[in-house]
Amino acid sequence: MLGIQVLIVDDSAVMRKIVERTLRQGGMEIASVVEAGNGEEGLAVLRKRSVDLILCDINMPGMDGLEMLRTMQQEKLAQQVPVVMITTESSESHVRSALEYGAQAYIRKPFTPEQIQERVMPLVAVRV
Repeated sequence: MLGIQVLIVDDSAVMRKIVERTLRQGGMEIASVVEAGNGEEGLAVLRKRSVDLILCDINMPGMDGLEMLRTMQQEKLAQQVPVVMITTESSESHVRSALEYGAQAYIRKPFTPEQIQERVMPLVAVRV
């Protein structure tokens, strides 16, 4: 595998870099990373190009991750692409909503390379 195209959606530039680094530490072969600061920016990326994996924060100003997922469903964007929600929320309702809107998994901040291997790698391996 030459590597995957990853979209990381988070309002914190530092957190986007941490997510990318943790993916790499977890053994993910990444060809390129596209970053977005909120759901609107994430949707703009998806309207222009395809990606192989989306990691998206739930809580962001402007358009949050749940609204981004809803809009992706409505516009039929990235329908076969695994979406992993990243959250500080311990609220079950947020997680349930994310899964209802099409997310395949979620990880809570802070997360480890081992969690990436357990929860994210299998989603990408299925597509290869």
